[in-house]
Order: sequence, then structure tokens, then C-alpha cells
Amino acid sequence: MINVTQTFFPPKEEYEQQLQRVWDNQWLTNRGELVRELEGKLQNFLSSEPKPTLTANGTLPLQMALKKLAKNGEVITTPFSYVATTSSIVWQDCTPVFVDIHPNYLTIDETKIEEAITEKTTAILATHVYGNPCAVEEIQRIADKNNLKVIYDAAHCFGVSYKGKSIFDFGDVSTCSFHATKLFHTGEGGAMFCKNKDLARELFLAHNFGHDGRSNFTGVGINAKMSELHAAMGLSVLPYMKMILENRKKAVRFYRENLNFDRFSALKIREGTEWNFSYYPIVFETEKDLLRTQKQLNAADIFPRRYFYPPLHQLNYVSSPEMPVAESISPRVLCLPLAHNLTEKQLKKITSTVNKSL
Repeated sequence: MINVTQTFFPPKEEYEQQLQRVWDNQWLTNRGELVRELEGKLQNFLSSEPKPTLTANGTLPLQMALKKLAKNGEVITTPFSYVATTSSIVWQDCTPVFVDIHPNYLTIDETKIEEAITEKTTAILATHVYGNPCAVEEIQRIADKNNLKVIYDAAHCFGVSYKGKSIFDFGDVSTCSFHATKLFHTGEGGAMFCKNKDLARELFLAHNFGHDGRSNFTGVGINAKMSELHAAMGLSVLPYMKMILENRKKAVRFYRENLNFDRFSALKIREGTEWNFSYYPIVFETEKDLLRTQKQLNAADIFPRRYFYPPLHQLNYVSSPEMPVAESISPRVLCLPLAHNLTEKQLKKITSTVNKSL
């Protein structure tokens, strides 16, 4: 079976060495030694300006950022992302206002944002889809002009840089997911990045109930902390990231050289991006072509995924006008398998099945 991705498992003995430190320290949670070490190593690996604050998953940072910045207002967002992007807005008693996507980059269409702004708008929550950056400079210009906050769902963006800067350096808050399906993972986990020191401290306190020392509390908070056990996994995975990225890059190169692009197209990466090869989506001419290809791949024991379908503005707990680009593209996008351990034999099987299907 070839799945859409494959979790990287570090050598068991190396994970056990990290776990031994946990046992030696007798410290399982509440920002122990391993969590703090992983935060520093990640900042160094990513070359990000702010140090990340690690969290229990990638959704909690979105919720905390919305709690601090969106103030129960309208949040301009994308219909093409994972459901957590929209559900976090609704969960925080904010109102999602959808703006259609760019037909090539698949990120929010920055040229349509300003017309969606009202007196109730407080923030923009955009997703760097498949690791492809949004038009961050234009979005920031619009936000500054209209006194709005910018939150980026950068769950797909580990290792991405744009114009020489870490993608996590953009926006008021950027978030990331370290779920087991991601490039870098801690089993379950996530992180938030914030350059403004005052806001970063507020978010840091909020992720631990508002604890400011042992018995002092500053503001309302929740429990979003990462455990030492998850940090141990992250510290075991991180040394292999260059290998993981290089192997995925080779797989993407194979796809580019061996797929027949007459009946589908590849994702266009925004100029100035150092991409991370996190997903390999192809956009078919019709949904019928996609379904036929998916069926034949499944018959060959190959299981791609329809990321992201259906578009989020069609969820039953939101209301939105039509989003013609997202509605057209979402049913036609299929992400082919992409992982650190795909063999050339497997890649040949995938590409030949896709090519023959059409």
C-alpha cells in the first residue's frame, strides 16, 4: 500500500535516549528541559526571528491568536484550507468572511480582500497552502491601511522561506502543526511564532493558564503546553530533517519529469519561495478525470487524498456567497503520495497509473 504520506519514525533507540532524559529528570510536562531545548533548536534550524512557543497541537495557536487579536469580529479568510482554519474562527465566536483564492497559487486572492472589509473586520487569517506563501507583502499593506491584524495558518510550512526570510517571520502571529502527517512532527504538536514581544508574552502566558510564576496569574489562559514526551520525539526527528527534505525533493523532481501534464497542472510556487515539498497537488481539467484517476490508483493500492475538498465556505455552520474559483478548483485537486521513503519503483507505479488513467 502506498499512502498519501508516511510518518517518519526516527531510530527507536534514539527516541529511547531522549525518553531516558525524561525519566532521569522525572519531569513530564510544564515546560521541561526537552521542550525548551527543542524551541531553541527549531529557531536555529528555521532561522526564524522569533523563538517558537511549542504547543500541544497546531489548532490551539490559531484559537489563542484569534482570542487575542480578532476580538469576536469578522475575520477574512480562505475557503481552501483544512477545516481547522475555519472552525477555529467559529470556535472563538468570530465570523468567517471568505475571500476567493488565486487560480494558480491557491492561496487567498489578495486583490479581493479589501472589498470584503467592513467596520466589523478585525483580522485576516490566511493559509500558506501546501507550503506556498500567500502574498504576504500585499496582505500586510492592506492590514496596515485598515488597522487589521494578520494571522497565518502556516501548518504546511515547516522549512519554507520567502525572499530569504522564514515564513514564520510574517504576520502578527504565525502558527505551525507538528502532527504526525507533517514534514517535521512531534507525534502531536504545534507552535506559534510572534515577533511583537508584548504580544508574544501574552500568548506565552495564555498557553499555560496565564501562569506568571508559580502562583501569579496574568490574564485568562488555557492548557496548550507540549509535553516532554512529544518534545522527545521532535528532538529525535529534527536531526533527520535535511534527509527528509532532500528525499521529498527527489520525489517531486521525479513527478515533474515523468507525469504527463496534458490533462492536469501542477501547483505554481510563488516566486521568491524556498519550498519544502510538503505536498504534491495536481489540478485536473474535470472532476470526472480526478475520480477516474483516483479509482485506478486505489485499484493499484495507491491512496492519494483530496486536499482540500469540499471548500470551507460550504461547511454547514457558516454562511457565504459563492466562491467560484475555490468551487471550481477544490473538486479537481488530488494530492499524490509524497514521503521521505518513496522508492523509484513506487514512483514509477504512481506516475504510470496516473498517465494511463487519462
